[in-house]
Amino acid sequence: MNIAAVDLNLLVAFHAMLEHRNVTRAGEAIGLSQPAMSSAVRRLRLLLEDPLFVRAGLEMKPTPRALQLSTAVRQVVQTVQSEILQPTRFDASSSTRTFTFLMPDIGEANFLPRILAMLAPRHAAADSLESGVADLAMGYFPDLHKAGFYQQKLMRSTHVSLVRKAHPTIGVQMNLDQFIAASHVVVKPHGREHVFEKHLQQQGITRRVVLEISNFLSLLPIIESSDLIATVPQDLADFCVQHGQVRTVSTPVKAPVIDVQLHWHQRLQKDPGHAWLRSAIHQLFRQS
Repeated sequence: MNIAAVDLNLLVAFHAMLEHRNVTRAGEAIGLSQPAMSSAVRRLRLLLEDPLFVRAGLEMKPTPRALQLSTAVRQVVQTVQSEILQPTRFDASSSTRTFTFLMPDIGEANFLPRILAMLAPRHAAADSLESGVADLAMGYFPDLHKAGFYQQKLMRSTHVSLVRKAHPTIGVQMNLDQFIAASHVVVKPHGREHVFEKHLQQQGITRRVVLEISNFLSLLPIIESSDLIATVPQDLADFCVQHGQVRTVSTPVKAPVIDVQLHWHQRLQKDPGHAWLRSAIHQLFRQS
């Protein structure tokens, strides 16, 4: 059968009959009179060579052939309604579109961290795992230590302070007075307070914070070009030392140790593919 010879409006009529099981009500649902709807049903019967809907009491019951076609017809009608007839719009939260930037290396260091911070998803970790927006969370997520979630430890990390190599007042060591007197930059991802900040509050230690940023990626160029100090997890500090003109100094405050973990929702605990990925990531961290 040539699809060009088929009136696709008949699929709308078919879908309405599936939903309402009554010629009059189905016609009203799609804006057709009872005679026009009856005509559409007759044309469907001729086209598909099947009665499709037969009277049984007060309803028009679908035949086995109609039931066989029901899923495909629903999908076609819903696709046309949601993707073809809707006005063009862009949903950043669900889009998988890739955007490509051209910028020099200084642009990557100066602009890209701010762009990434702006584009970062704002979903709470628990909501993202529960809804399926994310399959795994990897890092320090104390709010995920609750019923319904699994955890697997990948590594432990403590905190160190990060300064530029040529810092004028901080040498190879730093005492508590220097730490308190120094100017600090603090990273608070999306407004959340980091574990080290909570630790300082519990110890009753107040320092001079002159800058707060929301993204760790912005930290390296800031430390390199200023006399600010940042106290960060050891693994992040190691990355900054490797890629920038900065160095680490032991913090004079006994820093808390944090567990970097994998987290996932219980609905994926038995999923074979998910289990394979968890195992592969865990093995990777064991080797390193």
